[in-house]
Amino acid sequence: MHARVIGVQRLTPAMVRLTLGGDDLAAFTMPDATDAYINVAIPPAGAPYDAVFDPAQVRAEHPQHHWPARRRYTVRDWDAVSRVLTVDFVVHGEGVAGDWAAAAEPGSVLVFEGPSGGYRPDVTADWHLFVGDESALPAIAASLEAVPAGVLAIVRLVCDGPTHEVELSSPGLLDVTWLHRTGSPEDADLLALSLRDLTFPRGRVHAFVHGEADEIRAVRSHLLAERGLSRADMSCSPYWRREMTDEAWRLVKRDFVAAMEAEVA
Repeated sequence: MHARVIGVQRLTPAMVRLTLGGDDLAAFTMPDATDAYINVAIPPAGAPYDAVFDPAQVRAEHPQHHWPARRRYTVRDWDAVSRVLTVDFVVHGEGVAGDWAAAAEPGSVLVFEGPSGGYRPDVTADWHLFVGDESALPAIAASLEAVPAGVLAIVRLVCDGPTHEVELSSPGLLDVTWLHRTGSPEDADLLALSLRDLTFPRGRVHAFVHGEADEIRAVRSHLLAERGLSRADMSCSPYWRREMTDEAWRLVKRDFVAAMEAEVA
């Protein structure tokens, strides 16, 4: 499947929003999930095939250095009537998809597969907890819009400073705290420390915990081992790892997740 960029909006210094359209989106069907994501395929510079391509065919017919890079990105919004897809990309630092998004303009082609997803705020929960960084922000923002009216949603997000914050909205009662990095090693502890200082409301919480690997590992351990959350009441995944390229992280992610889950089941 593919779509073409029809709009570009710079949300923060590190995030750009692309709206996409095109006839191919007639076959796009959203799952019942607020963390729905697409698997994008970004071809390398000078790729010897058209902008619209079949990733499987490219892998079968071309050497590996011509294969597209594969990345997952959250669907920020899908308008099924207008067939307009909205995706937010983190564009700071080095990254194949981020670099592509930073340079995208109306008419640019995005090839992708999906969507898939597995999380939606549990409407039977007494309150909700969302923890993450810029990489989790699109999924958190989309999920907040599905929190039932009047239900508490506590949000703890880490970013590079006030200009990296975005406005969040929800039918629920929002308690949002932005944590700002300073460039020190202590930045890695900001999310976990913010939860240790948090007085948890009464009742069952449904949690969404996604972001940098070591930060998420610490948060997960705290919630399960010290706060007594049920694993079934938490969606948790490390999206990236500090000081690792996307490619290097993909090679070790499975083992990292297995070790993380073995620590506290």
